[in-house]
Amino acid sequence: MEPLDSANRPRLLVVDDEAALRDVLARYFVHNNFDVRTAADAGQARALIAAAVPDLVLVDVNMPGESGLSLARWLRETHPRVGLVMLTGASDAVDRIVGLEVGADDYVTKPFETRELLARLRNLLRRLAPGPAAAPPSHPRRARFGLCELDLDARRLLRCDDGSEVPVSATEFDLLALFSRHPNRPLNRDQIMSHGHNRSWDALDRSIDLRVMRLRRKIEPNPDKPRVLKTVRSVGYMYVPDGE
Repeated sequence: MEPLDSANRPRLLVVDDEAALRDVLARYFVHNNFDVRTAADAGQARALIAAAVPDLVLVDVNMPGESGLSLARWLRETHPRVGLVMLTGASDAVDRIVGLEVGADDYVTKPFETRELLARLRNLLRRLAPGPAAAPPSHPRRARFGLCELDLDARRLLRCDDGSEVPVSATEFDLLALFSRHPNRPLNRDQIMSHGHNRSWDALDRSIDLRVMRLRRKIEPNPDKPRVLKTVRSVGYMYVPDGE
């Protein structure tokens, strides 16, 4: 299902094996100005993505055949800039954790309110959108993060040794950008969560810790002994620029 005029609408791919849910979500998001395509399994999703890369993908974790987690891992490796939201069961804490570990930007538990899901996707779209066009600055805004350098204007993470790009999701980039604005200042999990998701942090929510762990594997010389993104016990995390 897709609208008659989809040129300026965000492209959303819904991947779920429940036909009734796919139809409900497709109708709801078309009504809310999305260009929606649906897939019943990972194979169909891969074919649709090969034909036209979407802006956002909504993936159910538990599907027959190839799981949503496997599809999410492939999507994050091949299309790191696509927004990725996982649908999980209310009791599937392990799946939520694994989903975040493979790079999902957010997750929503079933059953859910469609209005909440819409708000989550719109929030993610805002973070994916490029900033307004402007003349290139004479000195690009960059921040050093261990083995890498964050290009704030181009929204890219680059290796310092060879300049190659390190794939990061929109959520991971925004987290590094947040740290870059507050060097040597501890940020608690509430501050980080409200910045990234416009909601408060729950004591049982490990999403922040998992994203920091994922980023450490990309930027730290020794992720087991981090010196760039340091843990501040009983508080949260602190960005310590090199040489300070």
